Amino acid sequence: MELDRPAWAALRDTTPLRLTEDDLEALRGTTDPTSLDDVRDIYLPLSRLLNLYVNATRQRHAAVRGFLGEGDQPMPFVIGVAGSVAVGKSTTARLLRTLLAQWPDHPNVELVSTDNFLYPNAVLQDRGIMNRKGFPESYDRRALVRFVSEMKAGAPRMEIPVYSHLAYDLVPGETQTVQRPDILILEGINVLQPPLPGRLAVADFFDFSIYVDAKAEHIRSWYLDRFLELRRTAFSDPRSFFHAMSSELDEEQAVEFATGVWRSINEVNLVENIAPTRGRATLVLHKGADHAVRRVRLRKT
Repeated sequence: MELDRPAWAALRDTTPLRLTEDDLEALRGTTDPTSLDDVRDIYLPLSRLLNLYVNATRQRHAAVRGFLGEGDQPMPFVIGVAGSVAVGKSTTARLLRTLLAQWPDHPNVELVSTDNFLYPNAVLQDRGIMNRKGFPESYDRRALVRFVSEMKAGAPRMEIPVYSHLAYDLVPGETQTVQRPDILILEGINVLQPPLPGRLAVADFFDFSIYVDAKAEHIRSWYLDRFLELRRTAFSDPRSFFHAMSSELDEEQAVEFATGVWRSINEVNLVENIAPTRGRATLVLHKGADHAVRRVRLRKT
């Protein structure tokens, strides 16, 4: 079922807007122009739909446990958020975490990025796939599946690695603690990948999945804009893996470098691995050139 923006916005019903402009500023990614109008028209109806899904899924689980004679065992509702680098999926995930936590039935919402399950740079270099970072083979898929399956099974607490975009690597000794959430949002470019033969994929544990979509040429433009903004800000930090982009290259050289990275890595990954998973999503948010969601596609069954 495909709906244009006005038709989707009407499904918000009476869901209140509690976010302020300051709240939204803290949630937006670098150069992401998501506005309060976008929250009102797109994300509030989505939070209402997800709240309905959560409550219905809880009732189904309770019925099955009652049939089996089992006691009540909390089980998180798991949402996957997928899409290309620079398409705005991280902003989408952060917005959903904030909006869903405002519903009284599920205040504990955890957000986990699959970047935390990338292999360390040393491993990628040893395997000769440093230039494939972000491709499916650069993730510890076994550890990722184990994490989500154990959370889904009711694990009370788990510690997972932490990835630093500043260092462009996992942070030694640092962990993120995930404690039995009501809702677990898993965000990453490849979360909708199908399983390898004879194995489970992380998407097999999702109760709902979202794909953030846009034309490749628009995503490329957003990627370059973001890269140049990071060059002026985060990359100027001497601790940044990309510090040379700020200190040694002029803007023209930096644009040439970023364009090369997009064409040889990110666009290839998008075409070969990410975009083909779009049809697996429960819901697709399609953005126009201005980054605003124009159409929503919902799988009803």
